[in-house]
Amino acid sequence: MRKIIHVDMDAFYASVEQRDDASLRGRPVVVAWRGARSVVCAASYEARVFGVRSAMPAVRAERLCPDAVFVPPDFARYKAVSRQVREIFLRHTDLVEPLSLDEAYLDVTESKSGLALATDIARDIRAQIREETSLTASAGIAPNKFLAKIASDWRKPDGQFVIPPQRVDAFLAPLPVKKVPGVGKVMEGKLSARGIVTCGDLRAWPLAALEEAFGSFGRSLFNRARGIDERPVEPDQPVQSISSEDTFAEDIPLEALAPAIVQLAEKTWNATRKTDRTGHTVVLKLKTAQFRILTRSYTPERPPESMEELRDIALALRARVDLPPETRYRLVGVGLGGFREREAAVQGDLFENGDGGN
Repeated sequence: MRKIIHVDMDAFYASVEQRDDASLRGRPVVVAWRGARSVVCAASYEARVFGVRSAMPAVRAERLCPDAVFVPPDFARYKAVSRQVREIFLRHTDLVEPLSLDEAYLDVTESKSGLALATDIARDIRAQIREETSLTASAGIAPNKFLAKIASDWRKPDGQFVIPPQRVDAFLAPLPVKKVPGVGKVMEGKLSARGIVTCGDLRAWPLAALEEAFGSFGRSLFNRARGIDERPVEPDQPVQSISSEDTFAEDIPLEALAPAIVQLAEKTWNATRKTDRTGHTVVLKLKTAQFRILTRSYTPERPPESMEELRDIALALRARVDLPPETRYRLVGVGLGGFREREAAVQGDLFENGDGGN
């Protein structure tokens, strides 16, 4: 039986800003650039009272909370704090799987700190974070990653919640299905239309029926409703893809994207120099003015060996966009995917298809 902790920093970016600027404490803080195309990176709990949430348009956040203080994000500072927090995690276990700058899974089945109970380890970690960074974190403790992630949200902010193995069934039965990772508003509506509102309702459905109704996601629903999650905590996940994106101040036509693509290709290429793996597939991402997302990709016979090669392939991928010429675009991105170890790259290329598909 594993002992898994999910640690989630509380309103991380906004909390860092409030910590470093006393004038922001107690005020509604929105971490975002101002402008019609900007989105909220984070919101303090004072701003959340007004309905401001991460990923919503900044203009909507301003309407919801006219008194909010907008602060441009400083990711270098957030990364520095994230490294501090990760060092605290590593005092307790080497099995740390970061999900982002502000959250991670820890497997403390065998703890380095000498504490026997996962609840005590979580409490110790949170105390160390508070003492060393002047920030707060919440934690969920459970037998697997799925349950631990749900539990970490149970007593936010600055709290922790444990789901012991003997309580899993009782905890899950009344749990709304919208709490299950992967169940968004659309899926919630589909489940509700079938009378499935809670995980208890979901358990009444056999696996075959769920797979028929929801495809491969049906098996995930079947397992989650029963608290089944065999995924191990996997530290130091290898790089799978690297990309850069830019949102324009005004929507622009396809032929006007070249300067942005060139700039993003250079940014992506420079980021790949920090890894010892090789990317094989070039990806061009576009978002239309109507928020439709398109991707076009290409896998050459050999991986791009220079920024110029990456740039030229990304530019050429525009020719595979078949939308009407009057279409306008609000965002463009350039990425590299299909990363493999450098030693395996040359042999692997012999078996690559010429086109990676859409």
